[in-house]
Amino acid sequence: MTARSNSNSVNDIASLIHPYTNLARHAEAGPVIMTRGDGVFVEDDQGRRYLEGMSGLWSTSLGFSERRLIDAAMRQFEKLPFYHLFNHRSVEPTIELAERLLAIAPKGLGKVLFANSGSEANDQAVKLVWYYNNALGRPQKKKIISRWRGYHGVTIASGSLTGLPGNHADFDLPIANILHTDAPSHFHNALPGESVTEFAARLVDNLEQLILKEGPETVAAFIAEPVCGSGGVIVPPEGYFEGVQKVLKKYDILFIADEVICGFGRTGNMFGCETYDLKPDIMTVAKALSSSYLPISATLVSDDIHAAMIEQSRKLGGFVHGVTYSGHPVCAAVAVETLKIYEERDIVGHVREVSKHFQQRLRAMAERPHVGEARGVGLIGALELVSDKKTRTPFDPNLAIGAGLQARAMDNGVIVRALRECVAICPPLIIDEAQIDLLFDGVEKAFDEFERTMQAA
Repeated sequence: MTARSNSNSVNDIASLIHPYTNLARHAEAGPVIMTRGDGVFVEDDQGRRYLEGMSGLWSTSLGFSERRLIDAAMRQFEKLPFYHLFNHRSVEPTIELAERLLAIAPKGLGKVLFANSGSEANDQAVKLVWYYNNALGRPQKKKIISRWRGYHGVTIASGSLTGLPGNHADFDLPIANILHTDAPSHFHNALPGESVTEFAARLVDNLEQLILKEGPETVAAFIAEPVCGSGGVIVPPEGYFEGVQKVLKKYDILFIADEVICGFGRTGNMFGCETYDLKPDIMTVAKALSSSYLPISATLVSDDIHAAMIEQSRKLGGFVHGVTYSGHPVCAAVAVETLKIYEERDIVGHVREVSKHFQQRLRAMAERPHVGEARGVGLIGALELVSDKKTRTPFDPNLAIGAGLQARAMDNGVIVRALRECVAICPPLIIDEAQIDLLFDGVEKAFDEFERTMQAA
């Protein structure tokens, strides 16, 4: 981009792009207060209606007015509003939820631990990996490898797994024994002239070299999202996960699949593990587990891990882990109803059908002068923003181009999310083709306005 004169500062240009691009001004404007929801739409306290193109936070899969989930919560509130899972107690909705989850989970996962959020589910996964290796008499095998651009939460352990610098800065993260390897983004990380196949092979080799450098006897697990969400909707290159899983098996390293965003139909299968042929030892889920109507998450583990947990717990006199609201009966009842709806309405089949149109509209955006890449799978996608398409040069981050486009999209009645150098789109799974057009029409208008402003600048 060429400024009109050398005297133009970054803030001068930013103010041209959008009045709310400047974060200080955005803070002064105050929050947008949402008051109502209806299907794929939400409404604010000023009566403005928006198509929620991010499912809230990648999560409200069944939209914002599913009566069956509301009724399920009320029935359970009236029957038993709370009980815990400590001291050999349980509740019916949580038992049913565990059974339903295991029935649809990837092969080999045999037990479930519940919690309240994706962060907690991944935190549990870390603890269980360490507990498992202690049970096997391998106290040195504790390091966990995550990936740059991966997102796994914000607690101390899960925040350390997250591979986004902003989640580490001044929080004294990552903690010890958490390592990071390459992000599987060909767009961002490929060498000049490197093919997708060559790129995937290089990343797999880099992972193996990291394991060898650290010592395979010290590396316990590898964690990955099937599709990186908050890191920019990074879709894995062909051959990448196949190679990764071979390396993990070679060195006896557990595979943790973080399905918090991808799970329950988002990628066109019930789990991203099916989409990319992943065979995890541990899997975490949250968000769409209850369509986010109530907070609940789960950590699913293999039978081998569970057997070691049982043996170690006998040795220690108990399994001393749990939280007050683990498997909360009302949350579990809503999650059970959510899983029933997925099955009865064939939500996965619906996603497969409408995602064709979603991906077509998404890919068409790649023709835009400042879209370097349009990528996605199923009903999730992202538009990579660049100042120069030929060189793939990103915009100066101080311009906050993504934030400006997000604001312009809202002005046009749709909600998307600015993430680093891209704009992410992840609508409720119940969206239809007409609504997909409405969503992308709003995004197109936002880009039209942005491009006119860029030409003026």
